[in-house]
Amino acid sequence: MKTMLTTTLLLATLALAACGQSTGDRAVSGGLIGAGTGAAISGLTGGSLGTGALIGGAVGAVGGAATSGRDVNLGKPIWR
Repeated sequence: MKTMLTTTLLLATLALAACGQSTGDRAVSGGLIGAGTGAAISGLTGGSLGTGALIGGAVGAVGGAATSGRDVNLGKPIWR
């Protein structure tokens, strides 16, 4: 079950983490999306919301920073 949740979180984060044009934009948006996803998954599985948010945020930020704006571009972030 843990492996499935980890895989789901990683795939969801990488799929959604690439909002923005610059590496920083993608890292921030990926971190925010990952934190929300991590907290939601932790809440559903009875885990700590804070821990889920921290892990999800870290994975999302790394995933967002690792993507290229040319490969995945979901448009201009709302804070720009």
